[in-house]
Amino acid sequence: MARVLALVPDLLFGSRVQSTLQGAGHEVELIGAEAVLRERLHEGGVPSVVVVDLTAGDLDGPGLVQSLSQSGELQGARTLGFYAHVDAEVRRRAEAAGFDRVVPRSRMAREAAELVAALVEQAPPALR
Repeated sequence: MARVLALVPDLLFGSRVQSTLQGAGHEVELIGAEAVLRERLHEGGVPSVVVVDLTAGDLDGPGLVQSLSQSGELQGARTLGFYAHVDAEVRRRAEAAGFDRVVPRSRMAREAAELVAALVEQAPPALR
């Protein structure tokens, strides 16, 4: 079982991701805002995986992950971002920012559990 923080402001899609990951045995906290994610990282320690919705218009997911990585706040956690398949620029920015995996939203909907499981395998043993 992995600890997953999912920054997904879209409540319906976020609930779907949360339900899928919990069904696969992961502990998942659904988060709706960047400030809350930062708070959870400070309070609860580093999760195994951080999922970020790159389709949220009011959220700069690539900038956030780059900032958290540079400050050491992610300390080995794996990152998974999902984007609208028509927005190649967001995908490019997320990859350049250091996301471990960036997938289209449709793939996230279909394969969330498998994607997280693969990232958990890459996480340091202490974060699994």
